[in-house]
Amino acid sequence: MMRRTPEELLRLAQAEADKEIRQSRGRLKVFLGYASGVGKSFRMFDEGRRRHERGEDVIVGALQPKMSPETAKVVARLEVIPLVAHQCMDVAAILRRRPRVCLVDGLAYDNPPGARNPTRWADVSELLAAGISVITTVNIQYLDEWRDRVEALTGKRGSQTVPQSFLYDAEEIVVVDAPAEGNEQALSELREMALLLVADVVDHQLEQYLQRHGIAPTFGTQERILVCFTPRANARNMFESGRRNADRFHGELLAAYVEQADLSDTDKESLERNLALARSAGAEVLILQGSDPIEAILECARQRGVTQVFVGHTLQGGWRQRLFGSRVDRLIRDADGMDVRVFPH
Repeated sequence: MMRRTPEELLRLAQAEADKEIRQSRGRLKVFLGYASGVGKSFRMFDEGRRRHERGEDVIVGALQPKMSPETAKVVARLEVIPLVAHQCMDVAAILRRRPRVCLVDGLAYDNPPGARNPTRWADVSELLAAGISVITTVNIQYLDEWRDRVEALTGKRGSQTVPQSFLYDAEEIVVVDAPAEGNEQALSELREMALLLVADVVDHQLEQYLQRHGIAPTFGTQERILVCFTPRANARNMFESGRRNADRFHGELLAAYVEQADLSDTDKESLERNLALARSAGAEVLILQGSDPIEAILECARQRGVTQVFVGHTLQGGWRQRLFGSRVDRLIRDADGMDVRVFPH
């Protein structure tokens, strides 16, 4: 039997200590919204209502100043610990009450000077450390590491923020994916950001788990993303998204163009711009040939082991839309083993 090294024994001891700490802490669940109005507050309070009806000891620790009538009806069925001055959560009262679960709406809130903790997320951290589980809500625009990207897309900037590291202890993160009013393209990109954020958190938690158990992480190329473009495609969003996904999943980014005859001078200029975008995104550019563009793309994708195909979809009406739509439908149908993402143009 091999004897363990002092370093291995120290790591095992630390892992056991960390396990005891985690078991004594409350559990954190986060409802993450990628836009206002998706219904994350209602989802959180409705889960609290269901838990209360099953017999769990659930209280409301923080409410937003305004709520929808539907949300107000759900909150009326729950015990509420009133906020104190300047909309601060009454942490002391909650600790005295010691519920099993505390619902906290609006995680990104800065407490005024002199408050028990400087921020609401710090309040939540104290509750978790005391063994009280917390369910809370936050929009991605209030995550510190993501607010610049959200501002560049929406023009809105969250003034009060939560560090992404706060989410690393979350037992569960739910991306609230409900219809919201606004620009469809922007909402699609915000949703993608939210999913990438969750993937970041999961990766961090996996890395911490591997370190605690002395397991060496192994990474390989798991994703191969193929961005299909034409001279008239608005390819910038596709390449930017493809680059983010390839970086995020340690993958490869490919760009494919099926040659077309008799291009106009305008189309040739647009093609050169899109080729430049592909190269600036670090994509390997593939020029394909074939009378059937969809079959040419699929053959290329199969040969290169592509896992995701990005394709544009024109929003123009008439027979062009019907024709292009039928091609997209065929691509989705025949792309066996590959995910197809359609970008509206």
